[in-house]
Amino acid sequence: MKVKFLGGAREVGRLGILLSSEHKTMLIDYGLNPTQPPTYPDEAPHVDFAILSHAHLDHSGMIPWIASRYGADIYSTPVTKDLSRILYEDMLKIAEANGYPFPYMKDAVNIAMERFREIKIGDKIEMDGFSAKIHSAGHIPGSIMVELENYDTLFTCDINTIDTSLMKGTRARKVKNLFIEGTYAGTEHPKRRELERKFLDEVEDTVNRGGKVIIPAFAVGRTQEMAMLLYERGHEIWIDGMGSRIADIMLNHSEYIRDASKLHAAMESANIVYSSHGRKLALRSGIVVTTSGMLNGGPVLWYIDKIRDDPKSAVMITGYQVEGTNGRRLLERREINIYGVVERVNCRVEFFDFSAHAGHSQLIKFIKDSQAENVFIFHSENPELLAEEVDANVIIPSNGEEIEIKG
Repeated sequence: MKVKFLGGAREVGRLGILLSSEHKTMLIDYGLNPTQPPTYPDEAPHVDFAILSHAHLDHSGMIPWIASRYGADIYSTPVTKDLSRILYEDMLKIAEANGYPFPYMKDAVNIAMERFREIKIGDKIEMDGFSAKIHSAGHIPGSIMVELENYDTLFTCDINTIDTSLMKGTRARKVKNLFIEGTYAGTEHPKRRELERKFLDEVEDTVNRGGKVIIPAFAVGRTQEMAMLLYERGHEIWIDGMGSRIADIMLNHSEYIRDASKLHAAMESANIVYSSHGRKLALRSGIVVTTSGMLNGGPVLWYIDKIRDDPKSAVMITGYQVEGTNGRRLLERREINIYGVVERVNCRVEFFDFSAHAGHSQLIKFIKDSQAENVFIFHSENPELLAEEVDANVIIPSNGEEIEIKG
């Protein structure tokens, strides 16, 4: 088997892993970076099928392109399929609104939905020379790792090894060859319970000072987790953007959620924004969880524009900000592009590391527990920081580089 990264090797995002055997060619994930305009992986050659690890656009965003161009079947969990459709349609709306070209249209999304084939965690599937076992990745609902048993190889895609409000963490599998993401190579996450306490205390302090709290959150995973945490502390919150629709999909596939009853209760108690009037009510109330998580569009820009000069208010960023995004710009420069105008942000800006990815020590433990002879680190801006602590044959592939794995 030959492995080539079309994107996502020495970088975070736009992942595409091309696998070729003497019989067939397949992809594991085919994503894009949701910047404006997006950036894409290298163009995939003809592929017979693909496995989609989860719905986040940096892994799924180009799936409609290969489904419509090559008629490729797409294997994923049912919740990933349903989540992906919403994200694709929203992405097309953003592209149209901003006037930049996009590599596919709505008809490609419809074709892709027809090509999805359902798999479940624990399944074993045979695909013309690829014998795959499907494991939970612990990242977001429906996320999976792919173990190719006939090549003794595991592709983690995005993983988390700790329990969160939404998910149970994954665990390592013993394999000869391990392809592991390194998003947080060199970075340790704070202890989850301590982080949750600090976040909730900061929210309360801001509200008690008379300020507003704007919480940018990814629609898939982070919005629901924030809603659950704030609900448990008894806060009235408003949710703007796709997060409530995403929660409905997750609840329709409750077997992929750690505690569906808790998510249901949190969403039932939340106020959902449906209009510009609702947006004003949300801002007046004080706590708003809103998309987009990387601040590249969506209602979050409206809210930040309203509070950016209020020193009592705060923007509380809750997730990883890819280089080149508005969120990274806000964290590093305290400025943001709002509707084409770069504005200074003078309210408080806080970062809380609510990652759905394993941190450095967790990645090291996962690698050690896998007992892999060969470890390939991808999806990382700092793979060397992980490699230097790994007691195995470590390879850091580059995009376009071809790797041979013997069966």
